[in-house]
Amino acid sequence: MTDKLINIYIISDSAGETATKLAKAAIAQYETYPIKFELYRSTFVETLDALENALDEAKELNAMVIQTLISEELVKFANEFCYKNEIFRLDPLSPLINELAVRSLEKPARIPGATHFLTPDYFNRMSAMEFAVKYDDGKDAKGFLEADIILLGVSRTSKTPLSLFLANKNFKVANLPLIPSAHIPKQLWEVDPKKIVGLTNDPVILNNIRKERMRSYGLNPDTAYSAMETIHQELKFANDLYAKLDCLVINVAQKSIEETAAIILSELGLENHNYYS
Repeated sequence: MTDKLINIYIISDSAGETATKLAKAAIAQYETYPIKFELYRSTFVETLDALENALDEAKELNAMVIQTLISEELVKFANEFCYKNEIFRLDPLSPLINELAVRSLEKPARIPGATHFLTPDYFNRMSAMEFAVKYDDGKDAKGFLEADIILLGVSRTSKTPLSLFLANKNFKVANLPLIPSAHIPKQLWEVDPKKIVGLTNDPVILNNIRKERMRSYGLNPDTAYSAMETIHQELKFANDLYAKLDCLVINVAQKSIEETAAIILSELGLENHNYYS
């Protein structure tokens, strides 16, 4: 049976990240179906000629069009072209920008790629990323005293990728791997437990993840590291520590990094931390 093919054409006057994320969010709802999706992109489109070429290609592909254009001239041209040629078009930015103009009584700047400018928000994010790298895997316990969020967990509970994901949202994150035989830094006990998050996982899932990690290194998957006895000991040690700290505990089994991060920000009351003013 041949998979159905659906083409999606992204047109942007910047890098096209917004439209790409929107398309992938929709595509994710059809992962279990025999449907093949192809994403096409025309980015940094700044002229009518470039836009017309992109739209002609989209028409030829019978593609859905997702456009994130700021120039009124380009938006108008794209709208008219798609209407005339009966092309499905989604323009997620224009309605929002227009409503902001109505509510603020101010005209939008209409600057392509404005979210990627070197603003204070950008530099704060870079600083948070550097912080996450510097204080990854408990390299320096002093980081616990400066962090917005501290992640604890046994090996393979997504501490590092989660730290970097949260850093990209402007949070200073430090993390500490938990090993029963290792010393727990005194600084951890000096931190407000409301900043600490204990990560855990289901033993069987952890066992599979660790075995797969060994295989990726070309090693025997059945080691002390992946043994169920070791995993149970580590998880007990971690859960006992979490109870003593009285911190938030999240089981990351079957959760994506995005889901875990959303839970952390919600539970710690940090959802509105990263705002624009």
